[in-house]
Amino acid sequence: MEGFLLQATLYLIAMVVAVPLATRAGLGSVLGYLIAGILIGPVTGLSGAEMTDLQHFAEFGVVMMLFLIGLELEPRALWAMRDKLIGLGGLQVVLTMAAVTLVSLSLKMNLQTALALGMVFSLSSTAIVLQTLNEKRLMQTAGGRSAFSVLLTQDIAVIPMLALMPLLALPGARALAKAETTPDHAVAHFINTLPGWGVTLLTLAAVAFTVIAGHYLVRPLFRFVHAARLREINTAMALMIVVGIASLMNLVGLSPALGTFLAGVVLADSEFKHELESDIEPFKGLLMGLFFITVGIGINFAVFFEAPFQVMGLVLLLVGLKAGILFGLARLFRIRGKDRWLFTLGLAQAGEFGFVLVSFAVSQRIFPAALAEKVLLVIALSMLITPLMFILQDLLAKLARGDEDAPDADAIEEQEPIIIAGVGRFGQVVNRLVTMSGFKTTVLDADLKTIQLMRTFGFKGYFGDPTRPDLLAAAGIAKAQVLVVCLDDKASITRLVAYARRLRPDLHIIARARDRIHVFELYRAGADDIVREMFDSSLRAGRYVLENVGLNEFEAAELEKLFFKLDRAAVRDLARVWKPGVPVEQNPEYIERIRNLNAELETAMMARFAARAEKPEKPSGKESAPIADS
Repeated sequence: MEGFLLQATLYLIAMVVAVPLATRAGLGSVLGYLIAGILIGPVTGLSGAEMTDLQHFAEFGVVMMLFLIGLELEPRALWAMRDKLIGLGGLQVVLTMAAVTLVSLSLKMNLQTALALGMVFSLSSTAIVLQTLNEKRLMQTAGGRSAFSVLLTQDIAVIPMLALMPLLALPGARALAKAETTPDHAVAHFINTLPGWGVTLLTLAAVAFTVIAGHYLVRPLFRFVHAARLREINTAMALMIVVGIASLMNLVGLSPALGTFLAGVVLADSEFKHELESDIEPFKGLLMGLFFITVGIGINFAVFFEAPFQVMGLVLLLVGLKAGILFGLARLFRIRGKDRWLFTLGLAQAGEFGFVLVSFAVSQRIFPAALAEKVLLVIALSMLITPLMFILQDLLAKLARGDEDAPDADAIEEQEPIIIAGVGRFGQVVNRLVTMSGFKTTVLDADLKTIQLMRTFGFKGYFGDPTRPDLLAAAGIAKAQVLVVCLDDKASITRLVAYARRLRPDLHIIARARDRIHVFELYRAGADDIVREMFDSSLRAGRYVLENVGLNEFEAAELEKLFFKLDRAAVRDLARVWKPGVPVEQNPEYIERIRNLNAELETAMMARFAARAEKPEKPSGKESAPIADS
């Protein structure tokens, strides 16, 4: 027990020290975990005999991650991805297998070993890539969705790879391997005695059971457990689903991660979806961190130092080969600009399922032990440099001003008095209100799909970057009356406002602000009206609170209007003492002013409330209608 507690303390200390340092340095949490593992294992030698058991335990982090991803994907969304799953993902696996096999054959390896290496290196790291995409909030980008499609295809491809790999071994070696891997329980022994068609039927039955149980068994079971109103039992139920499905899939020879992903997809439209996510997320985070630490511990630097240049050459050859194939596929499937670099560099490493395939290849006598050690080292080192590849992708995305394959901006046919720059969820509402009130607008947006969707519903818009001076000129900025800036990117909003103000001092500019600091920046840039995107909706929510704690609708609305007026004046006042580039906590004048303004605001609000209490409104005899949400 003492040894276990000591090891647990060691791993936790490594986590809480290395990961925050790596994150602050901009390297990401994954590299922090890997560095912590290297320090515990190869550098200090503090990891002990628990390492093997710990690796199996940590692999549940990957299983839980795919279950949570499945919860975010409804079956309709998965069906919509079929082209990328089969086309993009399938081509990546096949082309990488073929390329690695040819390179291996050129290095004088036999065909069986070369094919097995092709299978191993065709896979990428689902754990590292998805963790990094989620951290950087890139999952919903075109590059992130394409990368996810490929990773999902690779996880599915592990199944036929495990089925085909024994066929690559010589008959005598295969028989010896089968004799050595005697099943350790009755169910596995029974499955091992089934003919090929029987195993196939059993596998299909396991998948069918997962789907049917998700639809018809889990929901009533969850309602039964939820009736106890005990959080720990709900958590136990969530863990039971994940562990049970993983065990079932493992029993019939399928990937546990794939099985739990399928279960997540089935439960994506369940009323218990969010509760499952909240129960499993903490376990997933810790186990994923533990998984990355075990990868770092498992790096055999003794093998590396025997031939460092050879090993690094193999790592760079693998990364370069995969990146070349991925870049070609990105061009073929029209993934553009920074999304192309994200897709190319994000998937250029080997993956954790490669460890599984190498272990299986050794047990089947396909890989000799010396080759297996070198392959495992190449996999681990390629995973280790993945966070650096994402950093390189960030640099390339910042340097890239545009994409040579991007479609040309539309030719603007009409110049209207109102220009709306950006027509996302914010700009759409503005455009609908203005156009349905009888006024005409010129809508610009850099997202081609958004413009095409607008046209589908009968709204006119033009594709192009609204921050480009030539596009603004074509849209009629020289004679427009109002410019409404509704872009998503803060820097682009501020840059566009400043440019328009320099060009047209008389132009009325309305700008969307993300937060109070952005308000100050836009105030300096020359915006006339600044709309904080969450401010009005938050005021409405606050008004509803007041209406439900004793105030009538008129009183709550009056206080809402007063708060809006006073806060708006306060923000203008604060903008005068705000200093660009200086954190607000280091600006004494700003801090003092905001304290005074908050006190003044509270005094004014309480005075108005007290006045209403002393002079109650006379009943009108007619109850006002409730205010509807928009």
